[in-house]
Amino acid sequence: MNSIASGTVLITGPTGGLGRAATAAMAARPADDRPDLLLVGRAGRALSEVAEEARSAGAVVREIGCDLARLADVRAAAQQAKQLLNEGAVRPLRGLVANAGLSPTDTHHASADGYELTFAVNYLAHAQLIGDLLDSFTEPARIVLLGSNTYYQNIFRRILSVAPAEWRDPVELSRPTPAAVPASLKLSGTAYSDSKLAILYYAHELQRRAPSRIDVVVFEPGFMPGTGLMRGQSPAVQRVGRALERIPGVSSPVRSGPALASIVLDDRWSHLRDGAFVVKDKERDVQPFAMDRAREARLWDATTELLESAG
Repeated sequence: MNSIASGTVLITGPTGGLGRAATAAMAARPADDRPDLLLVGRAGRALSEVAEEARSAGAVVREIGCDLARLADVRAAAQQAKQLLNEGAVRPLRGLVANAGLSPTDTHHASADGYELTFAVNYLAHAQLIGDLLDSFTEPARIVLLGSNTYYQNIFRRILSVAPAEWRDPVELSRPTPAAVPASLKLSGTAYSDSKLAILYYAHELQRRAPSRIDVVVFEPGFMPGTGLMRGQSPAVQRVGRALERIPGVSSPVRSGPALASIVLDDRWSHLRDGAFVVKDKERDVQPFAMDRAREARLWDATTELLESAG
């Protein structure tokens, strides 16, 4: 058994899509290579079902109900995880997968704390959760955040009208769109891509501040037609996405879930740290502007301000 699989992995967003497939892949591992699982998601039937499926495969599982759009819920979830760890209900915490995310079509929506919903769920909630649990890891440990190449535009994403990031100060990114500004797919796409660029910046800064043997990695599962990002597109673009999904090699939760499980658990990835960016199963360089010490430091400070304001 490798060191990560000898402990517990916490995963957010385990009830559907990539998260559910990754949870199933971790639970299906041989007993001597299977971690305990803390499943953090909205309380209800879907969370209970995925937990039972993982238990049926042989995993030790604990569910933690949490609405990531409420930072009070996130803080409570972290405390519940700490209690389970301290009581020995699960093995030591060695992995965390910040998988949950959304891509709403209207950036006027705010979280319970008043922050733009995309930025709140995709980024702020995970920064809160990781910050609260950082002293609870047993080293060596691995933190895997979900990234996306949508942070910059290429020809393929331009054809599909996927908006790239338009970075601004994080406090500005946290604000919902003013009511006088009409909703648009460009605004929602930009908000999603900004949240994914924030994850890259956060990963780099987190590595600088984390204990030395906690490694930080960003995983990009590849373009997955039919997932949340595509649901925000026009019907014509969605039809193109469904056609693309049938092409061999195009990503899907069934294909990418085991890859995500491997990134968090397997020794083949033990060399990765510093926010290394893995696309599917290969480490890739990020665009030069996605490594910026000044932006990363400002994001860290602004995140602290935003989380404290919501406390």
